[in-house]
Amino acid sequence: MDIGRIARALRLHPDVPRARRGGRASHQRSFIADQRGAAALEMMFVYIILVSSLLMPLADVAAAGFRFVSGWEALRAFGQKIQYNPPQDITSWASWKSALPTSVSGYPINNLQVVCSDSMAACSAANPGSPKHYTYSTTVTVAPIVLRSVICRSGNANPCSFTLVYAERFQ
Repeated sequence: MDIGRIARALRLHPDVPRARRGGRASHQRSFIADQRGAAALEMMFVYIILVSSLLMPLADVAAAGFRFVSGWEALRAFGQKIQYNPPQDITSWASWKSALPTSVSGYPINNLQVVCSDSMAACSAANPGSPKHYTYSTTVTVAPIVLRSVICRSGNANPCSFTLVYAERFQ
């Protein structure tokens, strides 16, 4: 494009900022003409609204989901340990119960019971049947930032604590 065409284009569009003698355009005229500064200012407010109303609640749900999944993984790993390293005599489960770990991956294993009947009754002297399956549980605690009133239950001693129960059959 030659200088003549540029000069004619500038004459047809007087609102376009022109370079001064030093080669720089007037900043005041250029920002007022195309409103680039206003768009940047609006984007700051849009970003704050998106982060506070969309991304932080999603992060709470994701963090709680990761805690639940890792809790289930710990329960499953404990079940596999019992499945693949069964006791010599499964009728005397009290002896091998003490040999098992009390926690897996930071999750405590609670309420370990060997069930001897289909009615979910634990093995005991009163219920001397052969062991069918075992049950146990763990506790998962979440710490939401934004969705505390949605995720946590009120009325509990620890409202953001949940119990996961797992059961597995003997093979």
